[in-house]
Amino acid sequence: MTRILVTGAAGNVGRTVTSLLADNPDVRVRALVRDAIASASSLPPTAELAVGDFTDPDALDAALDGVDAVYLACGNVVGQVDHECTVIDRAAAAGVRRLVKLSARGAEIGSPVAFWHWHGLIEAHLTASGIPSVVLRPSFLMTNLLAVADAVREHGLVIAPAAHARISMVDPRDVAAVAAAVLVEAGYEGGPEGRTHDVTGPSAISYDVVAASLADVLGRDVAYLDISPDEARRSLLGQGLPPFVVDQLDAVFTALRRGDQQTTTDVVEAVTGRLPRSFREFAGDHVVAFTARESGVFATGMR
Repeated sequence: MTRILVTGAAGNVGRTVTSLLADNPDVRVRALVRDAIASASSLPPTAELAVGDFTDPDALDAALDGVDAVYLACGNVVGQVDHECTVIDRAAAAGVRRLVKLSARGAEIGSPVAFWHWHGLIEAHLTASGIPSVVLRPSFLMTNLLAVADAVREHGLVIAPAAHARISMVDPRDVAAVAAAVLVEAGYEGGPEGRTHDVTGPSAISYDVVAASLADVLGRDVAYLDISPDEARRSLLGQGLPPFVVDQLDAVFTALRRGDQQTTTDVVEAVTGRLPRSFREFAGDHVVAFTARESGVFATGMR
């Protein structure tokens, strides 16, 4: 029986990875959580909970004990590079035989987007570690669009500084399905296509299409309001977001407008055997999110 540790089990992708692995009779899944009581209700009852975090080496060693594979994910926090590299080092010492890292499309050392630069540093450390590994670089996550929920509900508007850029948005559930499959199936660490995979949705769509899809699903008028980068910056700073975060959002949308995430791949279909979900499917599954009070002005685009 394969034993797999899931870090970032509370994340958009990590929750689904944990659930998919828990449904596999040949897998014992362990989730690294900060609070066992708070996490118990959102994770499968068969998942073993390992209490600790990335800053506790002893807890990491205990969580990695007897583990065959690791799903590595961490939020975009200032200590992300140290956190993930620590897990990689501990996993190597523990003899882990496979590690699947959730990265981001655009990951590259020196990227103007700090989060993508951090992912680039972590990927380089993972390669140097020698652990057989797979890196998944999802495109713009559809869940980022939940940040427009208030504007959709209150004003019928999807607001973003995206111009008419086409973006190969992907449902986090499809990213999770790829991760879960790669964690338990051999053959993805190398081969003719390498071990780094861009994970995208079925097509590249603009925010105009996002608005039209929401209008269709919600049965009401929804329009896309394109705002300038300067307008977006003023709005976000006015809401109290730190200048560093605003700078990163500006860099992300600059990349999107440039077309950096407009191409699609067949990774989801090749690994899972089915097509990735469209944005309309995503919207249909998240109607409540767009009709109940949420927070945010426009999608962050962060991973």
